[in-house]
Amino acid sequence: MNKIKWNKIHKGYTFIKILGISVMVFSMLISTSGAVPFAYITNAGSNTISVIDTATNKVTATVNLEPTHLPLEVAVTHSGTKVYLTNPNDNIVSVINTSTNSITANVPVGAHPRGIAVTPDEKKVYIANSGDETVSVIDTNTNKVTATVNVGVGPRGVSVNPAGTKVYVVNYGSNNVSIIDTGTNKITATINVGQKPSGVVVIPGGKKVYVTNSSSHNIPGTVFVIDTNTNEVISTMEVGNDPEGIAVDPDGTKVFVTNFFSQNVSVIDTATNKVTSTVKVGIYPLGVAVDPNGKKVYVTNLWSNDVSVIDMDTNAVTAIVPVGKRPVGVAVTQNKKMYKWRFVL
Repeated sequence: MNKIKWNKIHKGYTFIKILGISVMVFSMLISTSGAVPFAYITNAGSNTISVIDTATNKVTATVNLEPTHLPLEVAVTHSGTKVYLTNPNDNIVSVINTSTNSITANVPVGAHPRGIAVTPDEKKVYIANSGDETVSVIDTNTNKVTATVNVGVGPRGVSVNPAGTKVYVVNYGSNNVSIIDTGTNKITATINVGQKPSGVVVIPGGKKVYVTNSSSHNIPGTVFVIDTNTNEVISTMEVGNDPEGIAVDPDGTKVFVTNFFSQNVSVIDTATNKVTSTVKVGIYPLGVAVDPNGKKVYVTNLWSNDVSVIDMDTNAVTAIVPVGKRPVGVAVTQNKKMYKWRFVL
């Protein structure tokens, strides 16, 4: 039980140089197909970030953090150039340059930062500070906090709508969701949901928001669906015990929920708001993310120190990737254009 309690508390381009060419050569830069996305995994037990090549499902890099850090949640920019992660031990957000996989900044935020999300225009990052009931807003150009928004008790998950106009923050301790206007950084509405909400995601199109309610460890949790036009809960469904992480596919047709104590993932059809499949994964799954191609789902398993890879077509685990100790958060970069030189004699 001590292990479980701990879980709940702490719940790249190559530059080509051409030398010594004795003949006149003309070079032309041409774009190729999109680069393979990378999955970034926060390892809370080893203070590292594992970088997984989604084409091979192999760890290709490990980013070492400061000994005092405890990386939890993670978010990536739409362009895939930066990764942001929360460190609740020292109340900072670390910024990683994905070209070098190195830390470029550490930004002080509120107390015990947890959930984190980047706006689509990549100008702001929103961080839920579970220790002081606030959300910090970071300007990505300056890496400075430019606003602090008071929300509910114990804020955790954060999600931004596709238009970048609204931020949804789930408040674990007050059983509700705060909606922040990104233009004013003011609360515009508060919506009551289930007990102990933890994860939140806005589906593509921005018409619905899905919220996980963890409730108690020994009974099924729930997922609430919010209509963003009315700010009302329009559907509720049971999932596994202690649902935590939540993610949606690029088409907005499927939502994936990690059930911590059930050690599985619920797959929800967004057209019917019904659970259509349950996928067994590793020990105590937490984070979940879908690759931008909509082919694979990545799930962090806290106690088995690995990541389960689910094939979206079959809803079956097709790979298990060992990572660092106590993996928590996961985010997958978008496809990026690669370039190569074509030489013409």
